Amino acid sequence: MLTRLFALFVSALVCDLLLWGLIPVLRHRMLDQPNARSSHSKPTPRGGGVAFVLLAALASTSALPMVEPLGASALARLSFLALPVAVVGFLDDLHDLSAGLRSVVQLATALLIIMNSPLPHSWRALPLLLIAVTAVINFTNFMDGLDGLVAGCMAVAISALAMALSAPWPIWALVGSLVGFLVCNWSPAKVFMGDVGSTFLGAVFAGLVLQAPSWPEALGLLLVATPLLGDACLCVPRRLLAGQRVFQAHRLHLFQRLHQAGWPHARVSSLYIAGTVALSVALLAGGLAWVVGFAGAELLVGVWLDRRVAVSFAVASRASGRVVRSEG
Repeated sequence: MLTRLFALFVSALVCDLLLWGLIPVLRHRMLDQPNARSSHSKPTPRGGGVAFVLLAALASTSALPMVEPLGASALARLSFLALPVAVVGFLDDLHDLSAGLRSVVQLATALLIIMNSPLPHSWRALPLLLIAVTAVINFTNFMDGLDGLVAGCMAVAISALAMALSAPWPIWALVGSLVGFLVCNWSPAKVFMGDVGSTFLGAVFAGLVLQAPSWPEALGLLLVATPLLGDACLCVPRRLLAGQRVFQAHRLHLFQRLHQAGWPHARVSSLYIAGTVALSVALLAGGLAWVVGFAGAELLVGVWLDRRVAVSFAVASRASGRVVRSEG
């Protein structure tokens, strides 16, 4: 326990210090200029996720020779296994890589994560698992649109999964690094995590879910991220039904439409983080039954916000269509 707390606090401090050195470099090389689809109004450096990626990967690789038993080793190496998507994400932040290359690397990373899992599955189920893991990676990336949203939710969710799985200290080093990153990413953000950070977090989260002792328990772990993944998951079929191109950039997620309705970044992010905290408590206190009930209740809250508070999906779709046409 003391080792995990030490890893958490030291990594938070080191990540924060590292970012203060990186931000001037990122501002020069990777400055995110606002456009019609952006939720920010000032140029802000992106790629800051490289700080917590490096610290988590370093902790992961340094711990492997000393971590026992085998299950703990599988947890400890997750950050290392997620490195390929982080590297490609960083290059994409720099140079806008092709979607095909990103997909190949995400599938390869998903395969590594699945092979690292103790859960039983047949080879016939492998394509479904690959789709599921890459979906979590991409959905996490899609949700990185407001200050503190993904970093805050993932810090809470990964903490809950780490407690549920009795994860070794490298996972807590990642949590601490996220807390340090959040200091610079909270509204008004001084730095964005970029694809290097969001895809990495999605891969690590999926890997933690697949370390569950059974498939029902894996479902419980997955549902902890309902505020993030539920928003992204429900937006995709809604766009398909509206005849929209799913892979085209947009501003139609609930979190984006709440912001368009006048909610500041901090309010939206705090709502999503609070929902993740509630699901984490439900998981740790009551297990699968509780987390399923809480997830259902939060989805109903999301429906109410969608209907009563957020800018409507139809209005936001028309605005998004005008932006696409003007950019074309």
